[in-house]
Amino acid sequence: MFGKGKDGHKPGITLVANNCEMVGDVYFSDQLLVNGIVKGNILAQEGSKATVTVSERGRVKGDIRVPNVIVNGKVYGDVYSDKHIELAAKAEVKGNVYYNLIEMVMGSRVDGNLVHMKDGKMPQEKPAPTQAERPPVPSQPERAAAQVEKAQRAEHAETPERKAAPVAVKSKTA
Repeated sequence: MFGKGKDGHKPGITLVANNCEMVGDVYFSDQLLVNGIVKGNILAQEGSKATVTVSERGRVKGDIRVPNVIVNGKVYGDVYSDKHIELAAKAEVKGNVYYNLIEMVMGSRVDGNLVHMKDGKMPQEKPAPTQAERPPVPSQPERAAAQVEKAQRAEHAETPERKAAPVAVKSKTA
């Protein structure tokens, strides 16, 4: 239970005590228990099985990016959990929650969006097209002429009852 882990180091628990306030980002790889205040982001080492617990008296003012998250205190920021997140009865999150598996106890609150991540992966946003990829924007007279032409085609479409009549179009060009 308290032996060395697979990578050769002893697992440890980091405590932010209730009389402690940390300012700045916190990086860790095993367990983090927040009883005090963290003003900064909480980030787990890449590929770790880290767990952060924000106790009833704990406060986090920043984002949390950890595989396993347990909240029973207050978080003012977004929470990203690619494994499991538990929102206990006194949990209060003012931000978005990105989760793979979520457990919410009656009384927990989220003032933001709940966003499911498939396979623990963040949803991919489509990047905005570059200037070269964007279609050219027609000028005002070109748009107006296209709209008139489209309306005329729809109005004079051939039907079995009537045939389309030729139409003369006058356009104002500046």
